[in-house]
Amino acid sequence: MARVQLSELSAFAAVADTLSFTKAAAHIGCSLPTISQTIKGLEERLDVRLFNRTTRSVALTEAGERLLAEIQPALERVDQAIESINAFRDKPVGTLRLAVSRVFALRGLGPLIRSFLTEYPSIQLELAVDDTNSDIVRNRFDAGIRSGHRVERDMKVIRVVDDCNFIAVASPDYLASRPAPSSPEELQTHNCIRHRFPADDTLQPWIFDKDEQRAEIAVDGSLIVNDFDLALNAALDGVGIAYLVEPMVDPHLADGRLVRLLPDWSYATPGLFLYHPSRRQPPMPLQVFLDFVKRWRNDSMRQAMTPITRFGGSALVVPTSHCPSVQIESSQ
Repeated sequence: MARVQLSELSAFAAVADTLSFTKAAAHIGCSLPTISQTIKGLEERLDVRLFNRTTRSVALTEAGERLLAEIQPALERVDQAIESINAFRDKPVGTLRLAVSRVFALRGLGPLIRSFLTEYPSIQLELAVDDTNSDIVRNRFDAGIRSGHRVERDMKVIRVVDDCNFIAVASPDYLASRPAPSSPEELQTHNCIRHRFPADDTLQPWIFDKDEQRAEIAVDGSLIVNDFDLALNAALDGVGIAYLVEPMVDPHLADGRLVRLLPDWSYATPGLFLYHPSRRQPPMPLQVFLDFVKRWRNDSMRQAMTPITRFGGSALVVPTSHCPSVQIESSQ
């Protein structure tokens, strides 16, 4: 029997992890026919079927499960051995894969990423917008950035964005034909733009706090979206009242395109956190990114105002008391 190549075992492990030839091919950077032929050749060389395939699914056979269990530790040791060479380089190299929530990807990430890639030009950064709370380990991401209450407990975390206040807003056009609500309960008489979380398909509750009082309102309306930017645009277009975090709406409040409703009522939601698996030694690209983010925090704390920019977009200036672009704490 011809000697099995490491590249074949890596391709097998990628398909086994994703249970998808398409996803595995995308992950390792080859074409679908190439990875299919690689797996077929490996099965012929071993004279055993490793996957059961149908037009709709891929599943490991018993032999495939046994092979995966045996080679995974070995492949991890190979990756660790190659990664250890990074310590001898002047500038780290490698790929860093991040899963990032959409709001932060659009509004807080630009300056941070631009500076990081300038300092570490040999690191290839792959960003994926993800609001589904997918498993970053299973999907082969090195780290993720998402809201604190949605981070798994077995992860190491670093605070990136402080707690932000959700508030109710509407456009002057919407309010021209109806009185603004004077209490949270009066929102039930208005057309409210609701948000459905992509992660679990639930509707976002509208919660408001004022001193020691709390109100959770069952709102209704003609529009439901699964993206906060869609809700913002709908509010700007006069569709109805939206429930959004202050950094998203502050520029529009300042220029009069939106009006804050119920000014004494708001709801603080957990900030955003950079999180990663709690393994003993992170890969070098991730380690330098963690260190870089901490330095970025220290710089941002010296500024009274933090610029937040879209990729290729105009700059927004957001008071750090609301939700600074980067506010890192220790990774405890």
